Order: sequence, then structure tokens, then C-alpha cells
Amino acid sequence: MPLIKRAELPPLLADLPRQDPPRVCLCIGERYLAREAADMLQQALLAAAPATVHSIDGDLEDPATTLAKLTSFSLLPGRQIFRVGDSRIFQSKVTAAAVWNRAVQAKDSGHPEAAARPLVTLLQIGGIGRESATPFTDLTPDQWQTAFGFSRPAGDLGWADGLAAGADLAAGAGGREAGIADRYVAAIEKGLPPPNILILTVEEADRRQKLFTTIKKHGLVIDCAVAAGSGAAAQGEQKDVLRRLVQQTLGEFGKKIEPRALDLFFERVGFQPVAVVMESEKLALYAEDRPLITVADLDAMVGRSREDALFELTDAFGKSQAGRTLEILNRLQDSGTHGLAILATMRNYLRRLLIFRSLQLRPEPRWYNGMNARQFQNDYLPALKETGEWPELFKGHPYALFMSFTTAAGFSCRVLRDLLEMLLAAEFRLKGSPLPPRLVLEELFLAMLQARQAGRGGV
Repeated sequence: MPLIKRAELPPLLADLPRQDPPRVCLCIGERYLAREAADMLQQALLAAAPATVHSIDGDLEDPATTLAKLTSFSLLPGRQIFRVGDSRIFQSKVTAAAVWNRAVQAKDSGHPEAAARPLVTLLQIGGIGRESATPFTDLTPDQWQTAFGFSRPAGDLGWADGLAAGADLAAGAGGREAGIADRYVAAIEKGLPPPNILILTVEEADRRQKLFTTIKKHGLVIDCAVAAGSGAAAQGEQKDVLRRLVQQTLGEFGKKIEPRALDLFFERVGFQPVAVVMESEKLALYAEDRPLITVADLDAMVGRSREDALFELTDAFGKSQAGRTLEILNRLQDSGTHGLAILATMRNYLRRLLIFRSLQLRPEPRWYNGMNARQFQNDYLPALKETGEWPELFKGHPYALFMSFTTAAGFSCRVLRDLLEMLLAAEFRLKGSPLPPRLVLEELFLAMLQARQAGRGGV
């Protein structure tokens, strides 16, 4: 059977009772969607004929033991369905970078629990034990490249150490023995005993690998991947998936969500299907007897994980941390944040700094370098509020305002105006240029950071 998209699975399952089922099925892609596809396949097989399901945790699995069972006849009656979740049979250095990016995306989206599993998987790929409390930080750039096949990320990796150390996951009881993939290939090409069926779910696999191409030729591959990035097509596909999950989850509670709240929901949660389902359930329970989920419900129950990541971007830029700025920029785009949303955040941030810097240049109330937080809160801020200008900018915690004024003092008005002009030019390029959005944004931030360094201080 050929490779099919997830959306093509229901029609195929409708014909399943009238034909022999595939003996090996691989569901590959986003973890929640791959598991959902495997659930649908399993239910269809159970409905078509009596069967016994053997659920196997890929983190605990010995692939050789599973293969031995697959190639043997069972004493149990009916079909024998061996379902391996999060299989490690495809793990290799080729997929290591994608595994790392998945962990980073989950962490940046405010879902550290979802980042733990790929981090442990990465340690398994590199053959690194979890005896050390800092397995990622301990690796030198050369050791990292050797273990994982890609360059060591810049910045502090303590977050990865902490999540991996605290993960309640098996350390890999049945690691991949040499040649196991070839043995699976031989068994699949020979043909499994008629009662036996294998269902695998994985998030990444090297599609050039012989095991993958063999399953594609002799079995069924269900592609559950969703386009990543901030392009219009990727954003549309991500929203379609999330919209279906939200409506399906709320429908089970007899509820719907108003369109404005749905758009805000996507903005806050990002493309995290597991989180979307969990947050939808929370909203349904919070609404109690009300049939419609509103923006007020969303404000009360759903956090602002993407806003937090955008705040980190402005914080890194304000501190002239070039490496951290570019790293967060790439993570935002990988998680689906649109380039125009990033520009809008930077525009609001720079406009705010320009206003604060212009206020600092006034003779009264007097701003001076070295002003501490207490002096700002007790003297300077009350005097600013008395002027009655820009009242909306002086809302919020006094210390947060103090930090913003301190950042503004490191810029000149001329540089801030130049940066705003650069943002405007980049916006035109994003809307009308054939260049990839990632390239436009990276070039913009590098140029802004350079201008920031060249024009520190002054008026």
C-alpha cells in the first residue's frame, strides 16, 4: 500500500472489512495525531474481526522480543495486534536534530512536560546515560556533534538537564541492538504469520531508511505530520488541525466556542495538539451549564505561552544578546508564530521605548542614570503620572516600568527611530518579497542588533 495522509485514513478504514488488512502499519508525525490515527486503525481492526491487542511502550520495549512474537504463531484465538507506541526502532542521528527542535519548541511554548520525552530520546540516540545531573551541559561541542550529528546549540542548556533529570521515563531498557532494523526488514519482506499485525507510532524517522521504504511497500504508512513554520500554508494547516480538535473535544461536552475566542485560543496555545485538547476540556468544565465558550472564559483559564516567548524576544534584544535573540526568533518561527506578529511585537516594544526615552530627556521630572527602583517608584513615576500624558503606558507593576525605563536609557532617540524604519521596510518585504520570511527576519534582527550596538546611549 502507498503512503497516505491522515485525512485519507477514514475512507480506507471504511473498506477494511472487505479486504485483508495491512500486516504492518506505521503512523508517523505529530505524536498526538499519530496516536489518534493508530486508535482509529485499531478500532477498525477490532470491529472487523475478533482480536487481542498487545500494547507495548516503546520506552520499555525490547524490539527483538517484539519481533520474535510477531514472527510466531500465538496460542490465542483470532488476530494478534502488536501496538508499539513511541517506537525507538527508527532512532538515529539523522533524526536527532528534529528531536531536539521538538523539545525546544515544547519548552518555548510553555509545555516543559512535553519537552522531557524528546530529551530522553535524544540521550538514547547519543548513547548517553542519565547518571550525570547535567548530561547536556557536560558535552563539549565536539562531543555533542559526535553524539547527535548536529552542532551544539548556543546558550545555557541547564533547562534541558533539568527536564531530562526529572523525567519519569525509562532510561531505555531495550536499547536498539545492532542489525535489528535489518531483521525487521527481512521479516516484513517474508511476510508475518496471517494472524499477526504490527502497528507502530513514531514522531520522526529517516524516510530514506530501508525499514521505512519496506513498510511503505509491503504495509501502510500514515503520514500524520503537520507543516511547521509561519508561512500562510503552514499556518492554515495547523489551524485546521487545531480547529478540528477543539470542536471535537468541546462537542463531547455539548459545547461550542465563539469565533473570536477560537482565534485567541490558537494565538495563546500555539500548535500543541495535546495542550489544545487539555485546555479545551478545562474550558468545557469551567463553562459548566453554558453551551458557548467566550473570550472571558479564555482569559480566565488559558495562559499566554506565546506572549511569554515574544516577551523573551524583546528582553533578549533589549539586553543586546545577539545569540539568544536569534535563537528565540527561530524557535518562535518553528512553533508557527507568523513573521508579521513578531514585527508587531517589536514595533510596539520600540515605540514604547522611544516614548520613554523622549520623556527621560525632559528637564522635569528629571531622569538620571543610576536612579534606583525605589526612587523611580516614589518620585519619578508619580511625577510622570501627574502630567496626564500617556496614561496607558504607566499601567502595570512599577518595577516592570522601571526596567523598561532603564532599557530605554541605553538607546538614543535617533537609533530607535532608525529601528522603527527598519521594521517598516522588513514588513514591506514580508508582504511583497519572494524571499523566505525566516531570511528576512534574521537579516532584520542582525541589522537591528548592529545598529543597537553602534548607537548605544546618546539622545
